[in-house]
Amino acid sequence: MNNPRDLPLTGLKVVEFTHMVMGPAVGAILVELGAEVVKVEPIGGDATRNLPGSGAGYFAMYNRNKRSLCLNLKSPAGLGVAHRLAAAADVVVENFRGGAMEKLGLGYEQLAPLNPGLIYCSEKGFLAGPYERRTALDEVAQMMGGLAYMTGPPGRPLRAGSSVIDVTGGMFGVIGILAALQERHRTGRGQKVSSALFETTAYLVGQHMAQFAVTGQAARPMPVRISAWAIYDVFETADDQQVFVGVVSDSLWQRFCEAFELDHLANDPQLATNAARVAAREQLLPEVRDLFRRFGRDELIERLERTGLPFAPIGRPEDLFEDPHLIQGGGLAEVTLPDGRSTRLPLLPLEMAGARPSAGGQLPRVGEHTRAVLSSLGYGEAEIADLLERGAAG
Repeated sequence: MNNPRDLPLTGLKVVEFTHMVMGPAVGAILVELGAEVVKVEPIGGDATRNLPGSGAGYFAMYNRNKRSLCLNLKSPAGLGVAHRLAAAADVVVENFRGGAMEKLGLGYEQLAPLNPGLIYCSEKGFLAGPYERRTALDEVAQMMGGLAYMTGPPGRPLRAGSSVIDVTGGMFGVIGILAALQERHRTGRGQKVSSALFETTAYLVGQHMAQFAVTGQAARPMPVRISAWAIYDVFETADDQQVFVGVVSDSLWQRFCEAFELDHLANDPQLATNAARVAAREQLLPEVRDLFRRFGRDELIERLERTGLPFAPIGRPEDLFEDPHLIQGGGLAEVTLPDGRSTRLPLLPLEMAGARPSAGGQLPRVGEHTRAVLSSLGYGEAEIADLLERGAAG
């Protein structure tokens, strides 16, 4: 499916007014599935391009293969271009503070008369309710919604180690867009769809809410939770590495005991069931920890590989550049950065018809496609030159 003509969303025209992660993640998914995504940036480019530190990878990860069009949306001429874009689009995506797009004249109610079939995806901090005018970030949602509480030890709320709510919120936005497209096939009408950081967080911690509803016991933070299994932890190896191992069924318990010659445990009737092993966890874990410390990391992994047990060496993000599974499976693709350097970044984590939907690409330079997009909208060369000269486009 690497031929663009074979991609499922080929022909879908998307315009995004986005920055940071959540909004761009929507377009990033759609473009990998074949949509044409025009990213509208301010004159000079999206500030996300230049974030330092932990934000330095945002633009590179979530803006591949998009077309960059720079507009001054506060100028009548620049706003006119944006209206013409929206009139010709299937989907508009935005993730600015509530009311910002309406103030510019680019809200759904303002664009729908120009394009009744338009699907307008608004990515926000909160859906309708008392909080909807608050400013939110991924971290704000994680703190409010209980995810940070569940991630860190008691008294030390800790955000997850990636922009998990931004990205998942973007995924829910894509789901809403695809559902709206299907409805448009039946009705011919577009609609506004929204997803939000706080509600996304609530959905992700819903399992812990359900645990409380079912058991009457509040979920404890993950570092001190009562595990559902006796052996389900990170273990040290002889060479000071770490490996996670989980024994999550009675049959896997028998395989584990066989693989490590633990006949005395395998034949103990008081350890025959998972519930019994959980009750004996404090006695079992020290023996397993001592056992695993006799093996080097690679030797332990080799033995675990033969058992069928769930296990994982503790990896770092930079390790994934050389991960043999991602490389051989096509999970990483070459990406050309704006400065000409090449790297490899993850593709969408799915296959369609046995193949990855896309095969990498490049990041647009600031305003790289401004002339081409304006031309496709019907602007003549003289008009384009005038827009550029007046600073309405760039």
